[in-house]
Amino acid sequence: MLTKGNIKRTMLNYAIYLIMLVMIIVIIAIEPSFLSLTQVSNILAQSSSRIIIALGVGGIIILGGTDLAAGRMVGMSAVITASLLQSVESSLRIYKDMPRLPVIVPILLAMVVCGVFSLIHGFFVAKLKVAPFIASLGIQQVVYGLFSIYFQNANGAAPIGSLDPAFTTFAQKNFFIGGENGFRLPLIVLYAALFTLLTWFIWNKTKIGKNMYAIGGNTESATVCGVNIVAGILIIYTIAGLYYGFAGALEAARTGSVTNALGEGYQMDAIAACVVGGVSMRGGIGKVSGVVTGVIMFQIINYGMNYIGVNPYLQYVVKGVIILIAVSIDTQKYLKKK
Repeated sequence: MLTKGNIKRTMLNYAIYLIMLVMIIVIIAIEPSFLSLTQVSNILAQSSSRIIIALGVGGIIILGGTDLAAGRMVGMSAVITASLLQSVESSLRIYKDMPRLPVIVPILLAMVVCGVFSLIHGFFVAKLKVAPFIASLGIQQVVYGLFSIYFQNANGAAPIGSLDPAFTTFAQKNFFIGGENGFRLPLIVLYAALFTLLTWFIWNKTKIGKNMYAIGGNTESATVCGVNIVAGILIIYTIAGLYYGFAGALEAARTGSVTNALGEGYQMDAIAACVVGGVSMRGGIGKVSGVVTGVIMFQIINYGMNYIGVNPYLQYVVKGVIILIAVSIDTQKYLKKK
């Protein structure tokens, strides 16, 4: 039944999407060429690694935490994989005597390294009871410092390039639907789709996911119900680290050149996309579909503002306003439930 209360509730739930939809319509009105299959393909390609990062961050937010270290872990993974997967023919190769490695080996190594750091991050939160914000800030600094030392010692201040063609193909390969002139579907989009399905399964069909929502919703109630709080937190943080590791490898292969600056600010975009997608900063609430939608919507706005030539500093203002509105809506929902 359509009542005043239902209308208000619907407006509150979908207000941020309506605002972003209006912004997209304005971008298209200013530059109609933005509405093309080529731009759709570009946006999907740019969103793919961000989706994987946001899915990792989303799990931690549902726990009631946050992760400011995600971007730096992505950068660490990118530097590790790029340094180990340079072309054997390149004169700029860092490890000149190292044999050519299968692409999967450095990627798995980077995922494990990120997973370990994220596990340590989770340990500080779960076992030592450090506030998630402070713990993530500390891990962010440690990770950035360590992999920057590695980057500096390996290649000085120069970007790590001349990557193995097999590695760049790993992220840059495209499939064409409808022939060479048809829609270009980047392979990287399929990776994002696989991680989306995997995350949906973990969050909705496993004990890990059920415990995650229970811990984020009410830690005391979860403890009474027999949930192992420490183990639950450590598992979700470790999964997030593995996601960051894979996303960092994708970013390295996609861009073809890496410095220790890669990944800077990625965590803020991921957190913003989660909030826009309905993941509550108070924990216990969030859906995979919301995270993916939030990332794509945010990426459309980012890409669109660049496409029509909006001042980069003004773009920060726009994104900040979107975040503030999304968090305000989340707060209003929480107050209404109380």
